[in-house]
Amino acid sequence: MKQWLRTQGGWWLAWLALTAVGAVWIARAELAQMHQDFETDVRIAHRLMSQQMVQYDAVLATLALLEPSTGADHPEQRLPSVYSSILRVQRRDRDEPWPDGAQAAVLAAAEARSRGQQRADLAMLDLAHGRYVLVIGATPFSYALDIDLAGSVPWRDWPMNPQRSPVRLSLQRDGQQLVLQPGVPARNGWRFDLTKALASPSQPFDLVAERQVGWGELPWRGIAGFAVAMAALLAGLWAAQRQRVARRRAEELLRLGQVARLNALGELSAGLAHELNQPLTAVLANAQAARRLLDDEPPDLATAREAMGQAVEQARRAAGVVGRLRRVIERPEAGGDMKPLVLQEVVRSAMHLLAPEFAKHTVATQFDATAQAPVRVQAEAVALEQIVHNLLMNAVQALELVPAAERRLVVSVGRNGQEGVLTVTDNGRGIAPEALPRLFEPFFSTREGGLGLGLSLSETLASGMGGSLSAANAQPRGARFTLLLPLVAVAATN
Repeated sequence: MKQWLRTQGGWWLAWLALTAVGAVWIARAELAQMHQDFETDVRIAHRLMSQQMVQYDAVLATLALLEPSTGADHPEQRLPSVYSSILRVQRRDRDEPWPDGAQAAVLAAAEARSRGQQRADLAMLDLAHGRYVLVIGATPFSYALDIDLAGSVPWRDWPMNPQRSPVRLSLQRDGQQLVLQPGVPARNGWRFDLTKALASPSQPFDLVAERQVGWGELPWRGIAGFAVAMAALLAGLWAAQRQRVARRRAEELLRLGQVARLNALGELSAGLAHELNQPLTAVLANAQAARRLLDDEPPDLATAREAMGQAVEQARRAAGVVGRLRRVIERPEAGGDMKPLVLQEVVRSAMHLLAPEFAKHTVATQFDATAQAPVRVQAEAVALEQIVHNLLMNAVQALELVPAAERRLVVSVGRNGQEGVLTVTDNGRGIAPEALPRLFEPFFSTREGGLGLGLSLSETLASGMGGSLSAANAQPRGARFTLLLPLVAVAATN
């Protein structure tokens, strides 16, 4: 029972964590959408109210430009029949007082401000009852509009239902307010608010919007659906993991049998042909070069000896490859001879061997063997040489896909704690994301016609020497391979 709880507890915790994260994400997304809808509706309401206020300014400006009427005809008195929100229109002649004696002083003060500001001005504000007077001073007549602010709201185009909308909207000025819609209060939750001044200098009302979002408005159905989906997903992953564990156990038992050894023998045989190709090619090239040198008159004996010496070295390398693979096949548990090696020397030797390849493919190389003190690693000579050779050749092949003038290959050697580090970086096209996890699998190759054994064997050889081989994409482009090998202990070098 305890074992069952230990194995199942992690999955339950994962489900709880995923559900919590998903619930927060869904809730935040819903709140963000509510806030966006809130701001959109308020901005529409603000635009509509601003248009109404600007319309009153336009009416007064038009009246001020009218020619004086003759007789008893007063065309401005027809405005209330056209605009239901204009309750009354008053006109004052230049030399006469305002008709409404009780308000004459207030209207006269507003008229004076209007003349000074050269625009209409607000008078007798009574927001509690939704009333105010708008005055403009002009010659020969000044005018005053008695406006019903509550009746000015264009409900036909209003973006919200004033009875059911949760948004509270009010017009405010000088401590007074007119509630346009009451909204729906909430005791707890989240609060949205927005205040915008109407776009009329003569009627500087603030449109104040408030919105309370309660816990009950969160998308609980979506959250519950997400929780069920996560439960189903984790249940599927749990079942898949159990199947994977059972399959791996069966594969491990199979690996211990004869079939696994035969598969390894086949891979090593293919690897033998792959690894011997380069040294044998070098032997042939050096032998042909020596023969041409000996045929010269007089023969260039010194250069011929050097070419034959290189051929001998490559032949020994090929023999070492064959011997190591033979030991592995005959006694898989026996490894090669591990000994201290200077990493810079191994790299310099490999780059010297591949110098014709670099020149043939127009690859500019960069490696400074003296940049650091000698880095001594514990490794098998032939295996390390194979790894370096494979990494360099892979880089050359990757650079074939870029223009010749841009081909760069950078090799560096250093230390990282108790490990020696070798990095090989090219500026090719890099490694595709889908290929990166499979790069070291046997017989997997990104190059047409490739065997897919070079990197696989290199990674196996590095692991056998207590190190590791990894790959990653370089910036701004290209690939970087990193080889880590254990450094030689200080006591071993004394």
